[in-house]
Amino acid sequence: MNKLSVRNIRMRHARPHAARGLGAVAAIVILVMLAGLAAAITRLTWVQSMTSASDLSGARAQQAVGAGVEWGLFQVLTTGGSWVGCTNSTQTLDMRATTGMLVTVTCKAQATPYVEGAAEDGSARQVRVYQIEAVACNGANTCPDDGMSTSPAYVERKRQATVTDRLTTD
Repeated sequence: MNKLSVRNIRMRHARPHAARGLGAVAAIVILVMLAGLAAAITRLTWVQSMTSASDLSGARAQQAVGAGVEWGLFQVLTTGGSWVGCTNSTQTLDMRATTGMLVTVTCKAQATPYVEGAAEDGSARQVRVYQIEAVACNGANTCPDDGMSTSPAYVERKRQATVTDRLTTD
């Protein structure tokens, strides 16, 4: 054999070894890319789950704050209510068993009634303005809960209602 043919034989044997090394590097790169993709999918699923839980808590807080306003209106506007002629009254409703929320309801009233027009018989019509404010949150003991307000799971909703009540006809 001459030198040229020996050299060709060596080159033929060297190529499969080089190709095998390149295949291993390619396989490692593909595995790293698949691991990154799996991590991204896992993170996306976790974020979606947290967002869904937050939306559900927000809906519960919205329902609880609405119930708090209605409860406050009942207390002010009915004779059986405990806030007849309310003066900065506040009460916390514990709805944690049903909605997971606490609701703080506050009533503020105008100090003196004012005259709003006249009745059909010409007498003065006196009314008082009430402001009902309800704050619902998933706090531990109070609502609003300043200690939990930085928590990503904390949810708070606030609603106000202003109503008038006819007091007397003079």
